[in-house]
Amino acid sequence: MDLMAMNTASGARRSQTRRAYDELKRRILDNELPPGTQALEQQTAEWLGMSRTPVREALIRLAQEGMVEVRPRHGMRVLPIAIADLREIYDLLAGLEATAVDILARRGLNAVEAAELEGLLTGMTAALDAGDLATWAEGDARFHRRIVEMSGNQRLIMMVETIREQSHRARMATLQLRPKPVASNEEHAAVVAALRRRDGEAAVKLLRAHRLRSARLLIDLLEHHGLNHL
Repeated sequence: MDLMAMNTASGARRSQTRRAYDELKRRILDNELPPGTQALEQQTAEWLGMSRTPVREALIRLAQEGMVEVRPRHGMRVLPIAIADLREIYDLLAGLEATAVDILARRGLNAVEAAELEGLLTGMTAALDAGDLATWAEGDARFHRRIVEMSGNQRLIMMVETIREQSHRARMATLQLRPKPVASNEEHAAVVAALRRRDGEAAVKLLRAHRLRSARLLIDLLEHHGLNHL
């Protein structure tokens, strides 16, 4: 096999591994593969309609991220997240996102950024009015992600994204259990208002309070329904 063919084959394998990784991760985060799910490597490959090699490589990566356990001759098992872990995750999220809004407030929102955040607020309000919690949750996740991205701090962005993925399963598991999140929308709007007037102190305080209140609600719901692990 010549060098060009080898490079092509290598690139195709990486592409398949990435597809396997992305799809398995999505199913885990959305609770389509809930904690405790076990499957042999061959079975997992059949789910995805691909060969075992890229699936094996994807599972190794997911194991490194703490999402699955890979056991020789036993395939994989989706790992749970304990409530104690969630407390730590949300403490970190509150602190890191607060740092992001402080950076953003000091720099100031430009017109395009302000319009985008206002658009997200409008979309979340419309979703709640329509009783569409799934769309609201998508808007909520994007709102928090965009605030961090707008800070422009690449290390902060990477840290938050890794941590946020770990909280996603809990958010999806409690989405239909929680009261209508009107308060969340109001708190989002208050953060944007503080950013518009470049009030970093208020933006930090509001964002931290919002994240910690949301964490308390989520954890209380999990404990109330006996879901000590996710």
